[in-house]
Amino acid sequence: MMTKLPSVPLANTDCLYIDGKWVPPHSSALIDVVDSTSELVYYSVPDADVDDIDRAIAAARQAFDEGPWPRLSHAERAQVLLDIADAVEARIDDIVEIWPRETGILASSVPGVMREVIDAYRYYAGLAKSFPFQEEVTPTNGARFGMIVKEPVGVVGAIIPWNAPMGLIAFKVAPALLAGCTVVIKSSPEAPGAGYIMAEIADQLGIPAGVLNVVTADRAASERLVSDPRVDKISFTGSTEVGKRIGSILGGRIARSSLELGGKSPAIVLDDFDIAEAAHTIASAECFLSGQICASLTRIIVSEERHGEMVKALADEFDRVVIGDPYDPQVTLGPLASDRQRDRVENYIEIGIREGATLAYGGGRPSHLDRGWFVEPTVFGNVSETSRIAQEEIFGPVLAVTPARDLTDAVRIANATEFGLNAAVFTHDSKKVFDIARRLHSGTVGQNGNRVDFGIGFGGFKRSGIGREGGVAGLQAYLENKTVVLDAPPE
Repeated sequence: MMTKLPSVPLANTDCLYIDGKWVPPHSSALIDVVDSTSELVYYSVPDADVDDIDRAIAAARQAFDEGPWPRLSHAERAQVLLDIADAVEARIDDIVEIWPRETGILASSVPGVMREVIDAYRYYAGLAKSFPFQEEVTPTNGARFGMIVKEPVGVVGAIIPWNAPMGLIAFKVAPALLAGCTVVIKSSPEAPGAGYIMAEIADQLGIPAGVLNVVTADRAASERLVSDPRVDKISFTGSTEVGKRIGSILGGRIARSSLELGGKSPAIVLDDFDIAEAAHTIASAECFLSGQICASLTRIIVSEERHGEMVKALADEFDRVVIGDPYDPQVTLGPLASDRQRDRVENYIEIGIREGATLAYGGGRPSHLDRGWFVEPTVFGNVSETSRIAQEEIFGPVLAVTPARDLTDAVRIANATEFGLNAAVFTHDSKKVFDIARRLHSGTVGQNGNRVDFGIGFGGFKRSGIGREGGVAGLQAYLENKTVVLDAPPE
């Protein structure tokens, strides 16, 4: 186990990035970023206060109202996105150095995930040519010519969670910038590194002042970003409880929002699908980022006759998991992001036991690791559909297996939560999957695994959120339709 951490590959961790400059914080308070494996402080950043948030909002507002950015062509803004993509690609080694220490993701997983991040900037740059920012329409009021012009929504507050910050920044910032918006990124206290890298890239590329501002703050100061009338839209990814609070504030001032919230996603395993194959797919995916993924398939629904077989197969898969340092190439499961997150997961494991579910594997801390926020991958069987571990998001490597009488019962159980983010159906019959998908209340339904696809669009039904990120819908979220009716076509 490491005892000394390498230097952090960031240059300005004592400042905030506001109005195109590295500026000292108003407050002297600091946020310590703790390495999730060693429990040592890796680096510290300023804890932005209300005055700092105020400065960032003012810079973004002025840049939108008076600066050049919204008045550039879409092609000019697209070129900046391509430059950002190249700059992010050049920083992959730095991200490998930072992200696993902040959240526990395996270092070996980072380059593959970053490929998707880089592609996101290039994808939205490509929409500058193909997306119809102006459309001719036929007026219905007797006028001769009409148009729908899609214009930027304005100043955007992008509130980023700690689990996958580079990707979530990309799917908020890339479409917002292409649309012509200006942005205040609010990074999470647990994982501010991605925000600092983006600030360094903005500085390096000379993006106009105020177009991209980056602060790190806890909840109290962050609420100013949500409540300030100078901010036209909030794009938030995080828990449903925080999303409810943000939505209530924005509702009071009729502000725009995109809310990508929690999940409790089901995997229905039909009787024609091999149990061992399903267990391998589900258990392997649950090890990614230590299960700290909102779209994880954590509720496994299987016929009563095959329930025991499924529980055993998942336990066998988890028994082969190697837990430890995310930089060790032999390790397949790293730590959780924080002591608070590990406490949460352990608390839910205790709840599952008290509720009468069968603890089939895991449930504790690895005996060979005396430091770090580690927890064993855990499987519960005989989980009641109404129990808390079947209804509430745990955000850790904990699977709950629930038996169903038949397919109708399985679909009912899958829909019997307040969430509707992701789902999967395991069968080789694609038509059957499609038929079942139409009955599932979920933003994504995939065949034989977690098929979440930000390139198409991602978001949820019910309390899993409002709006979509990724794809064309992800750009539309940062645009307002303006109807223009004329006596004659403009030259």
